[in-house]
Formats: sequence, C-alpha cells, structure tokens
Amino acid sequence: MDRLRIGVIGLGWFGEIHCETIIGVPNLELAALCTRQPDRLAAMGAKFGVAKTYADYNDMLADPEIDAVSICTMWDQHVGPAVAALKAGKHVFLEKPIASTVEDARTIIEASKGAKGILFVGHIVRFNPRYRMAKQAIDAGKIGKIVALSSRRNIPAAWTPTILNKIGPIVGDAIHDTDIMLWFTGEKIVSAYAQTISVRNLKHPDIGQTMYRFESGATATLETVWCMPEKTPFDIDERMSIIGTEGIIHVQDTFPNLGIVSSDKLHSPDTTYWPEFNGVRGGALRDEFSYFANCALAGETPVMGVPTDAAAALEATLAAEESARTGNVIRIGQG
Repeated sequence: MDRLRIGVIGLGWFGEIHCETIIGVPNLELAALCTRQPDRLAAMGAKFGVAKTYADYNDMLADPEIDAVSICTMWDQHVGPAVAALKAGKHVFLEKPIASTVEDARTIIEASKGAKGILFVGHIVRFNPRYRMAKQAIDAGKIGKIVALSSRRNIPAAWTPTILNKIGPIVGDAIHDTDIMLWFTGEKIVSAYAQTISVRNLKHPDIGQTMYRFESGATATLETVWCMPEKTPFDIDERMSIIGTEGIIHVQDTFPNLGIVSSDKLHSPDTTYWPEFNGVRGGALRDEFSYFANCALAGETPVMGVPTDAAAALEATLAAEESARTGNVIRIGQG
C-alpha cells in the first residue's frame, strides 16, 4: 500500500483548506467528505470530485475503503469522531486543539492506546521551517539553557468575529506558541497567569496576554491580539524570542516576507502555512499531511503531533483562560 485513502470530517473554512492540501500530497487520496450540512456537502463534493459523501461520520468510518480521517470539526466536537475513528482502525489526523477539556483530551488519548491506526494532532507551527531550525539550534546547545521566551501571534479583526463566538485567542492561537515553548524547553509549565480584553463584546475576548513559569524557573510571555485594524497589511504578525544563558534566537514570520502593492492596498499574504498555488495548498500544512501519511504508511509512531504534547498545551492554555476569569495565578499539575 503506497497511498492513504482519507476522508475529511467537518467542512468549514479550514476543512476546505485541508481538502485543498490533501489533493496536493502524492501519497494521499481525498476519498470521502462528511458534514451535516447538505448544501455544503454537495458543493464540496462537486469542487473536489469526491463521490463518497456522508452526513454521519459513522457511515464514513464503516467504509473499509477509507484508511484515514482528517477531523476538522469544532474543538468541542472532537471526542466523538476521534474515538470512533480510532475504534474503527482508521489513522486519525486531528486538528488542534486536541479537545476542549483536559478530560476529553485524556479520553481521546486513551482510545489511541492499542489502536490499529495512529493518532496525530495538527500543531502546524512545528512544521514551520523557521521554528524547526530554531529547535535544531536549541538541541545542538547553541544558546545554552533557556531562561526566557516571548511570543506574538496577532491577526486582523476581519478574520475573527465568527471565530470569537466559538473560541478565545488564548486557546485558539496562543496554544500554538504554548506548544512550541513546551517543545523548545522540553519542560512542563507549572503556572499560568493571564489577562484578557474584550474590544467588540463578542462571546470571547479579542485580546489575551499570558505569562507562564516552567519547572526550571524559566518564564514566558505570550501576546495574542485578534483585532488588529482593518487596514493591517499582513495576515499575521508572528514572532518569538528564545533567550538562553549563552545565546538568543529570534523567529519572525510576518510582513514584509512578501509585499504586494496594488492600486488599493499594500498586502503581505501568508507564504508559510497554507499558501495556495493553482487551487492546491502548500507550505507547512502540506508538510504536516505528508509527515502524517508517511508515518501511517510506514507503521511508525509519530514523534511530532504527539497527543500527550497536545494535551499539555491545552491544559496550559485552559489554565491561562481560568486565570483571566478569576484574576489568580493558576497552578498546573499539582494534584
């Protein structure tokens, strides 16, 4: 077997991006689609030329010709399809966050134990080449012991009104930097403190500012703003600094890595995570799917996208959100 036949469960905007990515990966075949919205299901089936379409993921999972699934439902709807897919013997690519509660994350991880298929959690930033290079330098001892980290992950307000009625910026986006910081340090986060600001009075606040302390005593600050002005000329302002006892690493993935000036605006689109060329997505998301497919086809356990790592990032960001609600420092993993 040299190709995985994969179905996508959840066809919102990012489920569609998953489909656009999958069709560009040589050892993946987009074989099935699933959503409870009939019109969307028909439209996506027509767009991608997929004949097998399902309103119920259990029907998709019963198909022996489906080898794997990509789960792009909302984060609080991950448990059902993830557990069912693992029990059905499918390989599972589960978008981050792994779940909406630590208990649900543990349920999914427990279901993966002894499962025929692999469970991979899509923390895409680990596939950004700049962060991979930084990890390589850290592992080589280039900066000594990490003592402080800081990050920024800010996006324009136009992206976020619908999202903010489903998930907040700390769990929604700072979880990326949380995961990377856990990866870089190889440590546990022992406490979290955060503050949030609501600018547009949506269900979740627009801005999250988070502080962590790691078990070694290292500290971190994370800025997540989901309301940058309308005329912001870039899709993301993403940066991270890692300070060690013997050196510093600075990662930047923001304007002006590509600047396009037209008659009405200056724009710097994403060139890293899922850039589109001729209707097919590339970048880190394609690399992530390639990695998933290669591990599944080779019968290898992934060392990236590890579910326990994803659960640790979820626990830390949920603690930060609790801190913002209560005004207290939240201790993590202490009973």
